[in-house]
Amino acid sequence: MHTPQETDPKFAVPPLGTPAWRIALLYPAQGSWSETDYFGLAGGPLVEFDNGHIEVLDMPTKEHQRIVQFIFVMIREFLRGKRIGEVFIAPLPMRLWDGKFREPDVLFIKHGRPDYQDSYPEAADLVVEVISPGSDNRRRDFETKRHEYAKAKIAEYWIIDPENAVVIVLKLSGEVYEVIGEFGRGQKATSIELPGFEISVDDCLDSANGER
Repeated sequence: MHTPQETDPKFAVPPLGTPAWRIALLYPAQGSWSETDYFGLAGGPLVEFDNGHIEVLDMPTKEHQRIVQFIFVMIREFLRGKRIGEVFIAPLPMRLWDGKFREPDVLFIKHGRPDYQDSYPEAADLVVEVISPGSDNRRRDFETKRHEYAKAKIAEYWIIDPENAVVIVLKLSGEVYEVIGEFGRGQKATSIELPGFEISVDDCLDSANGER
């Protein structure tokens, strides 16, 4: 004798490999997300919050993460003993303005920022993005985030572009960024917000292969 659960289609076990669509019903519809809903998400792919919407980003590759770790370690070592600020690595939500969060690959925050009081920072002084493969990712880092980080008044923005083997350093000038330098192999990229900080572009790019 079968129980109602066994015969009712709504209780049927879906075939293996079927996406778990019903899980989506546990979450708000796009446009209805709150910051509380966003912070309540379980771990997994990197997720960013935009005015009631969430944006699920591609999972990073090991090559991407090696470059991110290289930049993080270089800044951390530069800061050692200086007591001028802290460097963080994603995932860490950074509020750009009310209703808008991004999670830069690396972010540096100077000590004494008046808005650096909560568990999640309000913008930063320097952010770094390592571009992942794909046109959407390139557009997001080169265009969308460039506009958003400038709007949030982040003083310096580094774009690491492994595909074209360049490190681009941008400095906020008024309400937009200007390119301070596009550094290629054989050169060293230098910072404005961290005077004296520099990285070898060769070392940075080669770190993707575990060579540094």
